Amino acid sequence: MHDACGVVGISLRENGNNVAKSIYYALYALQHRGQEAAGISVYDGKTIRTHRGMGLVSEVFNDAQIALLRGVVGIGHVRYPTTGRSCIENSQPLLVKYKDGAVAVAHNGNLVNSNQLREQLEQSGDIFHTTSDTEVIAHILVRELLRHDLPDAVRALMRKIVGSYSLVFILGDIVLAVRDPLGIKPLCIGEVESGMMVASESVAIDTLNGRLLRDVRPGEMVIIRNGELFSHQLSRLPCAAHCVFEYIYFARPDSIMDGRLIYDVRVNIGAKLADEHPANADTVTPIPDSGITLAVGYHQRSGINYRECLMKNRYIGRTFIMPDQNMRETAVRLKMNTIRPNIQGQRLILVDDSIVRGTTSRRIVNMVKNAGAKEVHVRIGSPPIMAPCYLGIDMPSREELIAAYKTISGVQTVLEADSLGYVSHKGLVEAIGIPERNLCMGCLTGIYPLDIPGEKCAAAQMTLAEYVC
Repeated sequence: MHDACGVVGISLRENGNNVAKSIYYALYALQHRGQEAAGISVYDGKTIRTHRGMGLVSEVFNDAQIALLRGVVGIGHVRYPTTGRSCIENSQPLLVKYKDGAVAVAHNGNLVNSNQLREQLEQSGDIFHTTSDTEVIAHILVRELLRHDLPDAVRALMRKIVGSYSLVFILGDIVLAVRDPLGIKPLCIGEVESGMMVASESVAIDTLNGRLLRDVRPGEMVIIRNGELFSHQLSRLPCAAHCVFEYIYFARPDSIMDGRLIYDVRVNIGAKLADEHPANADTVTPIPDSGITLAVGYHQRSGINYRECLMKNRYIGRTFIMPDQNMRETAVRLKMNTIRPNIQGQRLILVDDSIVRGTTSRRIVNMVKNAGAKEVHVRIGSPPIMAPCYLGIDMPSREELIAAYKTISGVQTVLEADSLGYVSHKGLVEAIGIPERNLCMGCLTGIYPLDIPGEKCAAAQMTLAEYVC
């Protein structure tokens, strides 16, 4: 699975340094949220300048390009596509010009009604240059800015778009940030030297030696001008719907979300796994990297020895392709290698964050058994994934999700494991420490916080638009 994106917005006071360098470092901290493309836009006092490209942050930018992006106001983006194909046109920030100026926007999330909105806008004469739902957002905001002041324009935007969104904009000399009414995707506020910033995760603030202030509230609009922050609460829902997989997998362990250190949440999940699915074993070992913190929690609660038995090769490029489809086993071994002396004769508890299709998990179980493991007991830090995500995670269809059509014992048979245990829904919610009513668990339950055609919805009859103040 891949998350949609990471976003950053920074406004420095007039005597601040070039903002592009700070955004560049912040994007490095968010690289795990998207590896397909990266971009930075800055306002230089007269116009918005943008540089973006395909690849990692280090591949898209060099010192000369950063030096050309002069200004004290800017936004940045790292992308993994969920809506719109992977190409330079869909990389962000996107720039839309109109008669009174220009808007640059970067988006983390996914709209469920973008196709309908795009058709309406095209019928009204709008011309689109990308296949991204982010351009739909920009076009709607521009239309509303021509009719309303900024708060009312954003209110009108929020009434029209349905889905998950954490947005950052450049509008002249201000950075504008908006989080959707359910707070599905993360966004936080930090104070840095000479200014203020917003970012998808607090690690971006830490990288700039800043101070995390708080999360952007669901339905809140934040304006940062000349390094000062102003807040407008534009929507108030009785419940939030934070993406549960941010806590399980996507966010970096050193990030703080909703007052919770992600590392501690994952240790708690591992402890719940040990309580719910104990095993008579010699060693607890993670599937790196996402299983590490979960395995620590399992080890601490169970008292079973923790030892690394798999080593990940972090230098396999994201575009690595085996020349022959029959060489998939070699591809797995290139990405992950067994530490044979730690495995031979051992009864292992193998801990990972999730099982999607099951193919990679099966290969890893086979690798470990071939390295001499006596038994392999698989423990998973999420409940079975039963349904696709429509709100910003690149996840397979139901037909490709192994848990959607197999029982847990059936999945165990496919994995060729000696036992298989998933954390329960109750255990997961308790480990996160947020009431279930404030979490989006659609991929685990098939019940979504928004009205999605053909799916079950847990929301009340009142539409999100009616909650916009």
